[in-house]
Amino acid sequence: MKRRWFGGLLVVGLIFGSAQLMPCLAQDSTMDSDVAAQVGISFPEAMDIAVKAVYGVLGALSIGTLALILYFCVVLRKRQVVPEPFRSELMEKIRAGELDDARRLCGFRRGPLTAVMLTALDHMKSIPDADPMLLRDVVEAEGARQSESIQGQTQYLMDIAVVAPMIGLLGTVFGMMIAFNAVSDQIAVVRPTALVAGVNKAMLTTAFGLVVGIPAMMFYAYFRRCSSKLVSLLESASADLFMALLSRRTAK
Repeated sequence: MKRRWFGGLLVVGLIFGSAQLMPCLAQDSTMDSDVAAQVGISFPEAMDIAVKAVYGVLGALSIGTLALILYFCVVLRKRQVVPEPFRSELMEKIRAGELDDARRLCGFRRGPLTAVMLTALDHMKSIPDADPMLLRDVVEAEGARQSESIQGQTQYLMDIAVVAPMIGLLGTVFGMMIAFNAVSDQIAVVRPTALVAGVNKAMLTTAFGLVVGIPAMMFYAYFRRCSSKLVSLLESASADLFMALLSRRTAK
């Protein structure tokens, strides 16, 4: 929530800041062009490079968004987090008292449920007479860490959804600077065509930022719900296995 408020405030600040900045740029563009010329590049050329850099960053974010979506489609599934065959087999070995076999079984398959049960089995092996309350705290701590790992990774999509429109807005600022520079260079004969290039670049960068940000936000909402369901399944499976482990220990 804090990140959303921060992103919104930053966008508003950029909008008002650019509104205050544009008149000054229109008046001082000749001076800016002279300064830029001294370093071997004109002011419009510098702004063109800046706009291309914005497109490059947005392109990288779009590729990153697609990669994250494909990754989450593979990772955020029940058979990856709480595989039912593995859960059933592990439950049978725990109830049969074959804790060493259960531990070896966990070593063959990695995942959140495996990590939680390995923590419990390792703790029981190192401290056979450990307090059940302490054992529960150890298991809950590992479960919380695994839950954060499942849900926290989806935050990258949210970050992209916030950052991409702001980067597009930055490109809009650069495009408007190009437009005002064109007006100032042709102040004697102001033609509508003088604004076309800058305004076109300004609008395209904003649109590109939204095209990247909106799908990222939509998929973030979807994967957030999926991760919440998977965390609930993980907690339920871990609780069942932990109770079976405690029951077997009490029976001894």
